[in-house]
Amino acid sequence: MATTASDISSTRTPVSNFRNAMIAFIAPLPSILFYISFLRHFSAAGNADSLTSPLWSWCYHHPLFLANILFFLNVNLLFWILGILQSSHWMIDLYWTVIPVLLVHYYSTHPLADCNAWRSRLVIFLTWVWSVRLTHSYFRREKWQWGAREDWRFSDMGQQYGKNWWWISFFAVYTSQQVFLMGICLPLYVVHSIDKQMNIWDLVAALVCLAGVTVAYFSDTQLHDFVSRNGQLKELGQPLVPNLDSGLWFYSRHPNYFGEQLWWWGLAIFAWNMGCGWAFFGALVNSLCLAYVTILVEERMMKQQYRAEAYKQYQQKTSVWIPWFKKSMAGKEKQK
Repeated sequence: MATTASDISSTRTPVSNFRNAMIAFIAPLPSILFYISFLRHFSAAGNADSLTSPLWSWCYHHPLFLANILFFLNVNLLFWILGILQSSHWMIDLYWTVIPVLLVHYYSTHPLADCNAWRSRLVIFLTWVWSVRLTHSYFRREKWQWGAREDWRFSDMGQQYGKNWWWISFFAVYTSQQVFLMGICLPLYVVHSIDKQMNIWDLVAALVCLAGVTVAYFSDTQLHDFVSRNGQLKELGQPLVPNLDSGLWFYSRHPNYFGEQLWWWGLAIFAWNMGCGWAFFGALVNSLCLAYVTILVEERMMKQQYRAEAYKQYQQKTSVWIPWFKKSMAGKEKQK
């Protein structure tokens, strides 16, 4: 993966990098400007009964539906068109780190918002911490380039579906992302729709969220350092280290996925504490999705000849997600 990223990144010129940065900043403006316009009309009207436009009245009474419609039009449709024009669906990866921040501020500022102010501030703060961490990890991995490449899974699907990929990508890349993102962000809506006194479970939820961000940060940093060292070895013509088996990766094959899941389950605890256990659905779907992604990633690892045998042994000894002690191979070796 590191080789591909490096090769693609090196083809990016300062002009194309600047162009992609501008596209990324401009792309969400339609939704942002529309919502600001709605808030101004509501502020001028003073209350919902004074809203004369059916459009603004509907926006007031249906905050969750409005969020989904804006997502569909601005992300699914507009990002998809931009992806086709650029022959790369890179922008959805970047906005995975930004959309939850946009949503938490949308839910907190909507006129129908009814929440505990301190819980709202805590969740907004945690969402920003998560977003800054993941955005930093994204750009560090992409060598601080905008649109250097799209997710390898999208590239693989593009090759698989060939000439039909242009329309299949709308559903596989974007519509599916709406289901995942809007689902896992439901706790952000719950927090800003119910006013309930804070209690010990809010502290538990916050600690789980922070633990997830911390685990994800250190595991991503260790992975980045490993990939960078292998890149240097390749440039020197020396053998590559086949597998990362130190730090958090000594105890888990995918500690970064584990940390990411902790974050979303922490958010779900906020919603559960407020009597909305159904908000666990998003975190559950995300975990099932990551389970499938884990299978794809490990299959990809096993296809790389220089690391296949080492990774096979790593699989046999190391926990998949949850960090745990190494499994003993003594019994298996005796059976052989």
